[in-house]
Amino acid sequence: MSRLLGITVMPEWIQAEGIDRVLDNLQMAGANAVGTSPYVMAPSDDPAAGREPPIDAGAGKVRLLDRDLWGKRELRCVTAPSFAPDTSLYAGLRYQPAPASELTEREGEKVGAFIAAAQKRGIQVHLQVQAAIPPGYRVQFGGPEAEDEPLLPDGAVHVGRVDKNGSLAAPEITAYLEALLRDVVKAYPTVDAVRLDWPEYPPYTLDAWLFDFSAHAARAAEAKGYDFKAMREVAGRYQAEPARFLEDGLGALAELGRFKADLAVDLLGRARAVLPARTKLVAHAFPPPWNELSGLDFGRVGAVADDIAVKLYTMHWPMMLKGYLERMGRLDAAGAAAIQKLFDTGDAPLDAIRYPEPHEAHPVGAEAQARKIRAAAAAAPSIHAAAHAYGPIDDVLARARVAWEASNKRIWFNRYGYLSDAKLKGLGTLN
Repeated sequence: MSRLLGITVMPEWIQAEGIDRVLDNLQMAGANAVGTSPYVMAPSDDPAAGREPPIDAGAGKVRLLDRDLWGKRELRCVTAPSFAPDTSLYAGLRYQPAPASELTEREGEKVGAFIAAAQKRGIQVHLQVQAAIPPGYRVQFGGPEAEDEPLLPDGAVHVGRVDKNGSLAAPEITAYLEALLRDVVKAYPTVDAVRLDWPEYPPYTLDAWLFDFSAHAARAAEAKGYDFKAMREVAGRYQAEPARFLEDGLGALAELGRFKADLAVDLLGRARAVLPARTKLVAHAFPPPWNELSGLDFGRVGAVADDIAVKLYTMHWPMMLKGYLERMGRLDAAGAAAIQKLFDTGDAPLDAIRYPEPHEAHPVGAEAQARKIRAAAAAAPSIHAAAHAYGPIDDVLARARVAWEASNKRIWFNRYGYLSDAKLKGLGTLN
């Protein structure tokens, strides 16, 4: 597999810094690939506007950008598609694309111009969209209607989860994804790849491990020959007594994990079928063992997708572990040791099991990160490590080196807004 150093540059940076400055910075870092998304942004004073950077269900409110965005390190913003959607592709569907607006007309052409300029410099361009969050342009905006929500074993909606994914078994969710993919490759026919974020059930919270018991999932399970009632009974026991996972392990949900893996493969197969053959499909994935809970089987997905980005978003891991322990009622030193062993993240002390501040190194062992990448690579024909640029420079570059070496020099960095010039120069020393 050839060397890959990709960086996600969301459109707001193209708008704020200009195409040439962004591309010059990418080349300073040694990047040969860039990812962006089909929307444009504008600052907003509206209290309902989304925060940049994302707040991660409250835990990420400590996050500040490394680069000024329109003169700020955090701001409220609104978005619009960067192109005029072809509404005929969505005819009869429950979900419809966000309409083009004055913001689209004023700023939208910059995305296409960026794609052309990057490719002219020999940088491959990936377009990133959400797999199961209509309208799909950006992670913070959108979400499923009530009838397409994934449900817990007791039939309840999970309140307070980080992501807004719909049920992967919901026909309207998958139909919308197919229409969206047709639309974006029609609007941007030269892109080298489409990256699908969260084509799984993101396991940010313990209750999210227990998805999906919606009516859509029941019908899919019956069609695939699963004993849905038995899966519900097992998941229900752990919903009632979550601390049992510390003794029983994640294998207790193995059958549910296989079912979710079927749904993820089905969704990705639909995506692959509607994309042109020349356009690669990249699936984003949680690393082992979280993938067992999310339903992302590396071997099976590797047979459908052209590449898999294995996320080493290490600022999320302690946040997630802390949430699991709180749900279990085990937020103590012994619980911290047990949960870190269960997820193979290192041996940080209890007071470090939280979302790290911008100046703090992420409390995750280097060898644990490498093991996750190696395990994924052993199962799938093509993977790359997706590292995150949030954090102090020494820690970011150390994590970059771990990912670079473990993945045979194939990494992707999320996101440009956390890559100061010093970090970009540091990435340029990878060889």
